[in-house]
Amino acid sequence: MEHVSLEVDGAVALVTLDRPPVNALSAQVATELGEAFAACQDPSIRAVVVTGRPHFAAGADIKGFKEVMDGGGREVTANTLVSAIAILESLEKPTIAAIHGFALGGGCELSLGCDFRYLAEDARIGQPEILLGIIPGAGGTQRLQRVIGFQKAKELVYTGRQVGAEEALGLGFADKVLPTEELLEVAMSDAAAWATKATVALSAAKRALALGHGAALDQGMAVEQWEFQRTFASEDAREGVTAFVEKREPSFRGR
Repeated sequence: MEHVSLEVDGAVALVTLDRPPVNALSAQVATELGEAFAACQDPSIRAVVVTGRPHFAAGADIKGFKEVMDGGGREVTANTLVSAIAILESLEKPTIAAIHGFALGGGCELSLGCDFRYLAEDARIGQPEILLGIIPGAGGTQRLQRVIGFQKAKELVYTGRQVGAEEALGLGFADKVLPTEELLEVAMSDAAAWATKATVALSAAKRALALGHGAALDQGMAVEQWEFQRTFASEDAREGVTAFVEKREPSFRGR
């Protein structure tokens, strides 16, 4: 892959965008992200960190939009990025976006595909598409409201304004705000800690939370009961209960 790298450290995968100067998201970059996230489905990988330097991703490649318009085209689809984010969101393991610099437009949408977002103190996020006369096209109108609430998401999408790290923390977009030099180290350390946990239970919890969000209570409870029974029959559950009875730390194997 030319603009995306995948490194594995123990049970943690690090996916890094590398398209200088700002990691603009072209169709090629989105395709490579999808390939990297698909590779992270490997069960030996038990947590994933997504990052980019000096910027996480400063949005779509606007020059590509101009080329389509100048060529007489009227439609630009974000299908490739939509597909990549869908793969990321569906990974049955914890995922963390470690955000340096800008995470704007498609970059913000990419981070919303992760379970958690850690921001450097100098990070800025936003959905500025409205300033170009368009709207977010890779989940920005949908996932953002699920993270920060409908009214706050409406304000950010309508105005296209950028939000600093501390405000993002207050909105609930950021889970942690860290000094720039500590960001990736903390994200990788937290991911490594997640990787030692009960992977079967974490994946079940992830599915239950996602499928139950916005659903009627009885539907959500049905999902929860199904996932509970599945985890109860796992080797991890047996190890967790046995370790508790034996007063020792569990050694989960992710199955």
